[in-house]
Amino acid sequence: MSTDVKERYSDADLAEFKALIRSKIEKAQEQLSNYQSAYKNDGNNGTDDTSPTFKAFEEGSETMSKEANSQLAIRQEKFIRDLKNALNRIENKTYGICRVTGKLIAKERLLLVPHATLSIEAKNLQR
Repeated sequence: MSTDVKERYSDADLAEFKALIRSKIEKAQEQLSNYQSAYKNDGNNGTDDTSPTFKAFEEGSETMSKEANSQLAIRQEKFIRDLKNALNRIENKTYGICRVTGKLIAKERLLLVPHATLSIEAKNLQR
């Protein structure tokens, strides 16, 4: 029996990660769509007949909300890109290998952060 450290995840493990990542991409794209429609929404809430002061507050709030949704959309786009990059690593069988140490990233970590490219060991070295 070999005591060698595994060099990569098995095809079965990779298939499991692939399904997980595809599911996360689908959910992330739905969320991105919600963010985009929220910050692109120019809907009028019918406050034209209210006092000018209230209208100014509402417009300021609407602008802040659009900016916040825009920032959330940018983060979501990056998350989706990172997940798609993880799918590419699965395809070329380099998924789950720490880019600093070259060791396998713990399966528990990958199940929680499927786009991770660093092991906990390497992540701690960055601090």
